[in-house]
Amino acid sequence: MKCRLCESQVLRPILDLGFTPPADQFLHETQLCDPEVYYPLRLCLCAGCNFAQLDHVVDPRILYQNDYPYEASITRAGHAHWKSFAKSAVSRLKLNSSDLVVDIGSNVGVLLAAFRDEGVRIQGVDPAPNIVKIAQDDGIDTICDFISMGAVDRIVGNKGRASLVTATNVFAHIDDLDALMAVLARLLKDDGVFVFEAPYFLHLLEMNEYDTIYHEHLSYIALRPLVPFFEKFNLEIFDIEEADIHGGSIRVYIGKSFQRPVSTRFKELVAAEAETLKPTAPLVTSFAERVAKNRADLTWLLHSLKQQGKTIAGVSAPAKGMTLLNYCGIGRGLLDFVTEKSRLKIGRYTPGTHLPVLGDEALTKRRPDYALLLAWNFADEIIKNLEGYRKAGGRFIVPIPSPRIVE
Repeated sequence: MKCRLCESQVLRPILDLGFTPPADQFLHETQLCDPEVYYPLRLCLCAGCNFAQLDHVVDPRILYQNDYPYEASITRAGHAHWKSFAKSAVSRLKLNSSDLVVDIGSNVGVLLAAFRDEGVRIQGVDPAPNIVKIAQDDGIDTICDFISMGAVDRIVGNKGRASLVTATNVFAHIDDLDALMAVLARLLKDDGVFVFEAPYFLHLLEMNEYDTIYHEHLSYIALRPLVPFFEKFNLEIFDIEEADIHGGSIRVYIGKSFQRPVSTRFKELVAAEAETLKPTAPLVTSFAERVAKNRADLTWLLHSLKQQGKTIAGVSAPAKGMTLLNYCGIGRGLLDFVTEKSRLKIGRYTPGTHLPVLGDEALTKRRPDYALLLAWNFADEIIKNLEGYRKAGGRFIVPIPSPRIVE
């Protein structure tokens, strides 16, 4: 394994989460007795450029083309985020009805629908057949494929080159970033812009968000290592925006070198990372210890409640929650079930821990004493939506950054 940015062959582990099954491989009942494949989940820093990444890559066909159950933005906060993104991008890039926006890893098309509402042409690309069908049924033109030169030739031939290419929570999923740059060179207009959004590595460390580490997330984005990488392709980051979604994300704007002024905020963050994200920085060196303490504190809390005769369920079943459950060993001995809003997960079982996934209504019907919030990044909205459960005496446990009970 070598660094996907600078090709250094020295990757230094900073956190080992053991072996886990892919976080989005939810099981049908008929699969519960079948063998599950577990893969190593280790976060490393490149000795050459300090880029954070996993040192094991699971075949993306296994991750995305086997009944993939993730639907983007089923929360109100998520929908509002993508609408704001589309409106802001159209305004700042001065896009109009002749401009084409292509979304890589477009999922069910929530972001593209927001761009369509802003009056621009749209095109999606996504490798998951079941997800693409949902998008197409909703009128979102989507090619079922990984982003590739073949897919790009098809887009350019039918619709021309793009003024904007987006990749929200996708850039960090791609192993061969050099190939992605070649695809973008073909797809983008000469003055086109590439924008990607991903959880920010600095926030991950600061807030102890180890559960956002899973096999789909190959890279953990900091800005400083990306500067020389994009320079190799005559590209540069000219601006960034920060967002609260997914525990703290960063939106990165990239264009041809010297076409646009580089923002002061970007320069400030790159300078700050030189100290806060270096391998010897306390934030980095203490990470594994802080993660181990979170596991110990959370499992102690859950075991203590069970010893008191309390019942506990999990609320929501995001991929991050599967990392937390498997790393912490939280299964049927501690949780009775997990609830979900996503139609693609209800009726299945969580990977590794085999907890049944029920509809959200199960929480108010069965009334467990405590609810462990696995989608803690949407805690405010979820707690508000489950006001009836809270008024009936239910209490919520938020696991990140440290376990706490919400009265």
